[in-house]
Amino acid sequence: MNSTLPRRPRWRSLALLALCLAPLLWPLEHLAERYYRSELAGQNRQTLDLYVANLLGTLHRYEVLPQILGDLPALRATLLAPDDEFTQSNANQLLKKISTQTGAEVMYLMDATGKTLAASNWDKHDSFVGRNFAFRPYYIEAMAGRLGRFFGLGTTSAKRGYFFAAAVRERDRVIGVLVVKVDLDHTESLWGKTPEQLLVTDHNGVVILTSRQEWRFRSTRPLSDEEHNAISAVQPYPTRDPKPLNLDPQAWLTQTQTIEETGWSVSILAPRTLIDRPVRTVVATGGAALLVLMLLLGLMMQRRRHYLDRIAFEGKARHELEGRVAERTSDLEGLNRRLKQEVLEREQAQQELVRAQDDLVQAGKLSALGTMSASISHELNQPLAAIRSYAENAEILLDHQRTEDARGNLKLINELTGRMASIIAHLRAFARRDRHAPESVALQPALDDALALLAKRRRSMEVELIRDLPAATLWVEAGETRLRQVLGNLLANALDALTEKGPPRRLWLSAQATENGVNLYIRDNGPGFCMEALGRAGEPFYTTKTRTQGLGLGLAICDTLMRAFGGELSFANHKEGGALITLKLRAGAPGVSLQPSEDRSV
Repeated sequence: MNSTLPRRPRWRSLALLALCLAPLLWPLEHLAERYYRSELAGQNRQTLDLYVANLLGTLHRYEVLPQILGDLPALRATLLAPDDEFTQSNANQLLKKISTQTGAEVMYLMDATGKTLAASNWDKHDSFVGRNFAFRPYYIEAMAGRLGRFFGLGTTSAKRGYFFAAAVRERDRVIGVLVVKVDLDHTESLWGKTPEQLLVTDHNGVVILTSRQEWRFRSTRPLSDEEHNAISAVQPYPTRDPKPLNLDPQAWLTQTQTIEETGWSVSILAPRTLIDRPVRTVVATGGAALLVLMLLLGLMMQRRRHYLDRIAFEGKARHELEGRVAERTSDLEGLNRRLKQEVLEREQAQQELVRAQDDLVQAGKLSALGTMSASISHELNQPLAAIRSYAENAEILLDHQRTEDARGNLKLINELTGRMASIIAHLRAFARRDRHAPESVALQPALDDALALLAKRRRSMEVELIRDLPAATLWVEAGETRLRQVLGNLLANALDALTEKGPPRRLWLSAQATENGVNLYIRDNGPGFCMEALGRAGEPFYTTKTRTQGLGLGLAICDTLMRAFGGELSFANHKEGGALITLKLRAGAPGVSLQPSEDRSV
């Protein structure tokens, strides 16, 4: 098969193909020339329009000045009294001031004979005062009642300018002419240094404005004898016989626009090189693209031969690979059997892990049951002690035939048993992490109930109670029974702390409404919290009491209940000594229960 394949690219065929495609470069050159000529023409047309608009704007700005200034009293007074030096001086000063303000090159006033009586350059060495310009066309047209226009070289200043002239009338009589000369030199400087050239010619075909100084005041066409005589009469140029401007039409691309009101023609001359250079670039790019195409074709032929050789090589390699695959397949089958064995072993280990997790869950349940039992014993100690006390009192009262008092004690025992049932129900829900929706609770009655439960103990300890509570009821979001449970625990802990201190013993209760809710402060003058207790007061089973005095669950339960209310419980030492406990509760709706009361059933 390889003996029939070419061993080298057919360069002769590629060269012949290149010769056949070479004539395509000629239409490419033609299209590129048309494109760049059109682009250049469009750009030059816009530039020409802008320049003409700027030139006309400059002329129009001064066109109406002679007619307006001719009505000024100071200038009329000079024409009516030409020999009065005072009026002449006023006219000179006025024309100089107006010329400075408007930017005109010079302004001057002539009488009916063409003699200049006043001028803005009266104080210059080339002053127009006393000179006669009756030969100028603008003077002749102004005396005839028309607006005089003229472009020419100043006979006194030898500077180019455009002249506007208007008659000054006294009723129906022309008594003088006011002339404004506009400097057009700056319009040439606006052109800048570009390959394109500016050319402005007047009605004689003579260049009056140009971006190239050597073209100035040259004729773009042959002048007739009549035109030569007119030039000699009005002297618009520095020479009476303008030299011809010989431009090669093949070297420039010309665009012209005529200004009707001045009789000028404004042209832009673009050098042909601006088109030839990019056209040559396009043709060179096309030739390079053709060459690259030939090279790509040669490479494709070369790659085709290598491709066929590679196919043969890959066929041989495929056979070798199939043998290796068969060998590796047997190895993978053995590996697969070992993996299955490992999967079975992992499944057995996973089952053992699940059983271990079940054992851990069961141990956690037993731990929770132990915690709940300890909590129940702690919470029920106080009500049971009160029930025992009320029962003993009731027995004594019955012995003394005080039935009504005994009935009152029995009623209190009934309320305490109901409260114990509510506490047990709440602790059961707490052990299940049950959540009760808060309700609106009056703070002062709940505090009174908690104090009543500890009243006998407080009096026996001779603890002075100092209350600073608002007269108006404070409503908070909490649970009716749970709030009393929290207050009872905190007050009981305060009494426990006061047992370590001798008289006087004091307990302060104060509350205030804030922007965020209601703050209740419980303060005692006991020993206060130690540093360790401040950091661990809310931890379960942490206590500074002996085992017979407490289990360390009271403050932990209070902290949990306060967080369930959406409140906060904080511990600190007062600056005057003793402990300060702050309960921050959310404000509730006055007299409105947000949720039904807690279930008091066991």
